Amino acid sequence: MTEHPPGSAFRPRAALAMHPDVAPAVLDAEAHAALAALCDPVPLPLLDDFTTPRARAVLADVDLLVTGWGCPPLDAEVLRAAPRLRAVVHAAGSVRGHVTDACWERGIEVSSAAAANAVPVAEYTLAMILLTGKRVLESARDYRSARARPDRLRPDRSTGNHRRTVGILSASLIGRRVIDLLRPHDIDILLHDPYVDDKEAAGLGVRRVELAELFRQSDTVSVHTPLLPETRGLVGRELIDSMRPDAVLVNTARGAVVDQDALTDAALAGRIRAVLDVTEPEVLPPDHPLWSCENVLLTPHLAGSQGNELRRLADLALAEIRRWAAGDGFLHPVRRERLAFLA
Repeated sequence: MTEHPPGSAFRPRAALAMHPDVAPAVLDAEAHAALAALCDPVPLPLLDDFTTPRARAVLADVDLLVTGWGCPPLDAEVLRAAPRLRAVVHAAGSVRGHVTDACWERGIEVSSAAAANAVPVAEYTLAMILLTGKRVLESARDYRSARARPDRLRPDRSTGNHRRTVGILSASLIGRRVIDLLRPHDIDILLHDPYVDDKEAAGLGVRRVELAELFRQSDTVSVHTPLLPETRGLVGRELIDSMRPDAVLVNTARGAVVDQDALTDAALAGRIRAVLDVTEPEVLPPDHPLWSCENVLLTPHLAGSQGNELRRLADLALAEIRRWAAGDGFLHPVRRERLAFLA
């Protein structure tokens, strides 16, 4: 819906729409200055509630919304209050929480910083795959307890990353980046994704397998599938029970993709290990057995952008605004037909 011709720049009127705590974390003073150089006027009042008179006054005059975590839904009523709105640039990952059908029907262009947010998630995943392969957490715990060095030449073939088999569940944006990061290592990579054929898998340097084989053959399975009605509980008891003894399940996607009861049973029985950056619910009840299970590492949804990594989101968003304002379109557009497949 870019109305100005390619190569012709204009200064869009822009507003920030996100939770008040998000804006200072993602957009530091330098990023605000860069935004002000691209947009007019910036900053307008930050919007976290589109129903207030102030918000309606701001919406009436904007061409562009820069959104972040906590942005309210852009439904038909909100869009009626924003007749000039032509684009949404999301300085975070998924836009499913606020970009509605009304946005697509209006022809609003949408960009997301999901590619930037994929970087730390993939880095976290790679680190966990290598650390669990080396059994670092268990070794550190035992070393602290024994205060003595173990026998490093014991014939334990389950420790180490040489010729380890890693299964990637879904060639999503993050899944593909994990594959890229694994490539330099001496690791065999399997992939299950119903939308990837053998030719594309070969181009990725992986072997495409069916879902059951992925779980049977992998030493580590890393989950990167989005949460959809058809993927809720996708990693069920039968798949978990089929995993190799001492195999590892890494989940950085959504907790509800995994049957948590089945995973808990397998972990408590000592059959498998797990690294869970996400659970269902997001924070487990205080008495949940996974908190004290030595086979499970729980982290508080920290794989995504944290601390100085948030600047990467701002940088991508600013680059997208620069391109769009110049009439060149987005480099990272979100397409309506692909929205359902995004995490």
